[in-house]
Amino acid sequence: MKTKILMIDDDSNICESVKLYLEHEGYDVKIANDGIQGIDAFKVYDPDIVLLDIMMPKKDGWQVCREIREISSVPIMMITAKGEVFDKVLSLELGADDYLVKPFDMRELSAKTKAILRRCQASGDKASDETLHFDNLEISRQKYELKLCGKTVDVPPKELDLLYFLASNANHVFTRDQLLDKVWGFDYLGDSRTVDVHVKRLREKLDGVSAEWNLKTVWGVGYKFEVVS
Repeated sequence: MKTKILMIDDDSNICESVKLYLEHEGYDVKIANDGIQGIDAFKVYDPDIVLLDIMMPKKDGWQVCREIREISSVPIMMITAKGEVFDKVLSLELGADDYLVKPFDMRELSAKTKAILRRCQASGDKASDETLHFDNLEISRQKYELKLCGKTVDVPPKELDLLYFLASNANHVFTRDQLLDKVWGFDYLGDSRTVDVHVKRLREKLDGVSAEWNLKTVWGVGYKFEVVS
């Protein structure tokens, strides 16, 4: 079965070019030209990955990203014509997995798409029956489930991967580059800001859950999951 890609973008010329290129590479591609149409197509098409423009009529890409994240953890690559840090960081904070700046080369689009799909496949392959338990915290890679104080909390797969990796190596400090390598994969085409954004989102979820462990910043080095002895 072909990998299904949903592209949501109001620029019909770009959409047609992307569709032709990716279909030639063996993907099944569906196009939607505004935010509302994109949400409807997502629910019917059930894609493996979403390519999502930010500036669109009816609903912008950020609104669409929020709505998709409420119902699915499917990988999302945001596409922006601006390229400012704000747009990239906000995209990641809303749950996007990566971003691509217009104008882009089709080879870069293809490489990023393949990298995201590989990372998702690798995460699934590496999932085990082991569940990590700490005070008021339970992390299951097999179920992709995070429980805080016994209650299941919605968390995007990459956030769970990051927390699982750090908690599996409690009290060990990792640099941002090491985390990009271990959690995102050596071929990740983003930057270290991605790690910071994911840690920030995790901290918002974990705040006040326990005094026995902490997701800690080691200034000038990186991050660690600190367990208080």
